Amino acid sequence: MPEDNMDTPCMVTCTAPMNIAVIKYWGKRDEDLILPINSSLSVTLHQEQLKTTTTVAISRSFKEDRLWLNGKEEDISHPRLQSCLREIRRLARKRRSERNPRSTESVGLSHKVHICSVNNFPTAAGLASSAAGYACLVYTLAQAFGVEGELSGIARQGSGSACRSMYGGFVQWIMGSKEDGKDSVAQQVEPESHWPELRVLVLVASAERKPIGSTSGMQTSVQTSLLLKHRAEAIVPHRMVDMIEAVRRKDFPAFAELTMKESNQLHATCLDTHPPIFYLNSVSQHIIHLVHRYNKYYGETRVAYSFDAGPNAVIFALQQFVPEFVQLVQHFFPPDRNGEDFIKGLPVKSAALTVELKQSIGLEPLPKGVNYIISTKAGPGPLVVEDPSQHLLSAEGLPKKMV
Repeated sequence: MPEDNMDTPCMVTCTAPMNIAVIKYWGKRDEDLILPINSSLSVTLHQEQLKTTTTVAISRSFKEDRLWLNGKEEDISHPRLQSCLREIRRLARKRRSERNPRSTESVGLSHKVHICSVNNFPTAAGLASSAAGYACLVYTLAQAFGVEGELSGIARQGSGSACRSMYGGFVQWIMGSKEDGKDSVAQQVEPESHWPELRVLVLVASAERKPIGSTSGMQTSVQTSLLLKHRAEAIVPHRMVDMIEAVRRKDFPAFAELTMKESNQLHATCLDTHPPIFYLNSVSQHIIHLVHRYNKYYGETRVAYSFDAGPNAVIFALQQFVPEFVQLVQHFFPPDRNGEDFIKGLPVKSAALTVELKQSIGLEPLPKGVNYIISTKAGPGPLVVEDPSQHLLSAEGLPKKMV
């Protein structure tokens, strides 16, 4: 927190991860507070491959609050962003008054903030960019303003799934029942170290912006889909219990089956919406066929898919099966780039495919259907970047890089 006699900005930089829901969140009971109609559960992905980095600077010399995303200045008056900023400032004032009840000053709390944020993955392409973005924003603001304690409820007000990115490993978002949303928070089920053999492959089929955003899609589903209501009341509560048990037992077949059924039901709900919403494309469907035929060939569940509100597939597999499946993806989605560029992130060993396996799967190749693969695993929650040279803002509080 800057002192009143300081013109040099107080600056903090943090990183936060994206997460992939395996029990899906789709639909809100309160749009303003972002309260879900069902609980959900996700895997936090490792920040070495997928993260948002945010720098927050506070200074009395700043004339107004400002925001830059991926090198471009954005409107900071967005209601959800303002909600997060307002809540962090409120908690900072409360903490200050509790520490020094006689103080009538809120040193630094009236100062303006500059926020600069960058993603190392495509934004708004169905890769949960808002989750990482708002988690990073709230965590960095909290560090800058000296706010401690439970922050997932604040991140939730920016983007629902952001609350799950406030923790590493396997995380549940408890839907809660209170009208004020105080009990709608995230909770870690198991840390990232719990299941080291589990690997995640993000198959990027499209880095383009989604035709229908998640927020508007959910609103229409809540208004028109009877399946959504049935799912929230009768199906998800049991699946949450089963999924937590599968994670804790490290039972991959149970985890995989639930994950795929959840993904399918999310998109069935989107089709049950009126008018229907289509997030999957022909490449997505091809990947689904590939997974099921691969598992059928071996007579066991070796890989699982999950799709959020976009065409990109997230594949879960135990480490020992990753090389062969990646080779299958390269065979049935021939890339226009070499192997090193096609596979990003954690290294994947090469593997040979048998003629029998390729014939058994029997799909027609879709050239360039998958742009590239991000190889990753479960990872930690938000982190503070200690190296000042990594700040995204200059000493004057302006972005070091602009587009």
